Amino acid sequence: MRDFPGHQCSASLATGEISHQWLQLSSALPSMAGWFRWLLRKPKPSSVESSLSTSHSASSSPPSSSSSSAESSSFSSSMSLSRSIRPSPMSVLDISASGSARWAKSYDVCICHSEVDLELVEELVSYLESQPESFRCFLQLRDAAPGSAVVTELCDAVQNSHCWVMLITPGFLQDPWCKYQMHQALAEAPLANGRTIPVLKDVDRKDYPKELRSLYYIYMALKENSFRQIRDTIMHYLQELCQSSTSRTD
Repeated sequence: MRDFPGHQCSASLATGEISHQWLQLSSALPSMAGWFRWLLRKPKPSSVESSLSTSHSASSSPPSSSSSSAESSSFSSSMSLSRSIRPSPMSVLDISASGSARWAKSYDVCICHSEVDLELVEELVSYLESQPESFRCFLQLRDAAPGSAVVTELCDAVQNSHCWVMLITPGFLQDPWCKYQMHQALAEAPLANGRTIPVLKDVDRKDYPKELRSLYYIYMALKENSFRQIRDTIMHYLQELCQSSTSRTD
């Protein structure tokens, strides 16, 4: 078949376009192959990373109302504990040192109580005196001088003690000598934090003595916990006393 010049020109043009497109495709293939290889080599996130991501998103989500109330309750209880038992830099050796201000008085604590509560008071005194600090307690029936006047003994007990525990029970509220000793303690140190320690037992809050309502009290629900609170309060006062005395000396 005879080829015409126009047909030969169109064929050559088509061949040139195909060659040009093939060259472009050939030059692009290496880069496309490299991109596929990079995609295949890209590491997938591990299960550990996935779990961390999941836990992070869970922790960053706002807590539910129940968890918020639990955290609030825990916070309020820890705050209450930190208010009643505050840490102090002083140690047991500091308050027991020979030159400590603790020895300026004969007793660390005087227990003011009614006679009907003597058994409970004896347990408290035994607990305090068996502590590593060996607290010195004034117990009237044990430590009062025979033949001395009751008023004199009560006043001396208040003046010669650093702290005063008021065991407020129904018997305390009916005992005039307990009220007298309470008034003596308040007159001795009306604004001294931690010296007068009211302890309520079997008494309604409405019956709490008006004279003591400027002071927080310990409510004796569990005896062991209350004994520990009394011990910590006495310890804290003695630590602050020794610390302030050392600061004045320096």
